[in-house]
Amino acid sequence: MNINTHQNILVMDPEQDAMMLIASLMAVSARTAPKGKGVDTIVTRIIYGEDLDRIADEMIAIGNKTGLPPFPRDAQNIRDSVVCLLIGCRGTEDLGLNCGGCGFRTCKEMREKVSKSPVLSLFSGPNCVIRMADLGIATGSAAKTAQIHNADNRILFTAGVAALSLHMLPDCTCAYGIPLSATGKNIFFDRRPVS
Repeated sequence: MNINTHQNILVMDPEQDAMMLIASLMAVSARTAPKGKGVDTIVTRIIYGEDLDRIADEMIAIGNKTGLPPFPRDAQNIRDSVVCLLIGCRGTEDLGLNCGGCGFRTCKEMREKVSKSPVLSLFSGPNCVIRMADLGIATGSAAKTAQIHNADNRILFTAGVAALSLHMLPDCTCAYGIPLSATGKNIFFDRRPVS
């Protein structure tokens, strides 16, 4: 919603307003998605405006640093979006199940490794495998909500990496971004590598 101060007229952009509302509904879907042992470690944040450019710039910087082509390609999708929902997880908060899914025999061993390990390449860890499943379920639930409301979207791990790099999701070890768009043609459909 914009206000024209010269003429004191309220100007609404219904598509932009709808994308913000849908992003909020997606955050609710992520929050209410099933979690291991019913303990929530999901963090959400809705970004728009200048924060979209910050994420896109960071994606390009990460792409230049790593040589991974998805980062600059996806950065353009972020710039062309109205809003983006970030969904992260505090993946080092284990459940005490000692299932070994993280690669360690016990949750205690994983915690000891986390406290001594530096941030690894794109994500930090090790992460509890149940928490990573929680993140996947929450992300899928949010994307389903976008689809139900006809918002074009795409789940981007690259946007999540940039958000973590910019400290937009404190205490999270893994994250995804789901940008939204409402245009005559889906901007996420014919994506091409940036040359």
